[in-house]
Amino acid sequence: MTGEFLAFFILSLLTIGGAVFMISFTRVVHMVISLGITFISIAGLFVLLGAEFVGVAQVLVYSGAISILMLFGIMLTKHNASDEGTGRSWKNIFSLVFVAGLFGLMFWGIQKTVWTAPPEGAAAQTASVKQLGVEIFTKYVIPFELVSVLLLVALVGAIIMAKKEGDSE
Repeated sequence: MTGEFLAFFILSLLTIGGAVFMISFTRVVHMVISLGITFISIAGLFVLLGAEFVGVAQVLVYSGAISILMLFGIMLTKHNASDEGTGRSWKNIFSLVFVAGLFGLMFWGIQKTVWTAPPEGAAAQTASVKQLGVEIFTKYVIPFELVSVLLLVALVGAIIMAKKEGDSE
């Protein structure tokens, strides 16, 4: 058992566990924390695959920005903080059986698939972070800036909508 396999195993358990907890919890803050754990674990998996830039972007964009934005959304809106019982045990059992069956089917499919090695001449082309930055800020600078403006407009719109809800009550 190598260290890479152990890291993969731990990160994949954290990813799956965080996702399961995110859909199982009833309080929104706990859901956001579980989602953050899932995002950070996925970033670790990207680093294990050798895609360090994608892993760092995952941490910055999803684990940082999206989780914080969700927490601000929770704090800006009025909600009942009381913890209500779910009362849906049959749905939980059905979900567990469905997920276990899907896992078994996917595991069987992965084990039965014959994986072939890439041809010798088709060496993987590696791109450095510098090359990626040059491409983004020369060739794709307009779409990059449009996405940033879109995200800013969405943030301002969410704040205005939350403010209007608070003023009307």
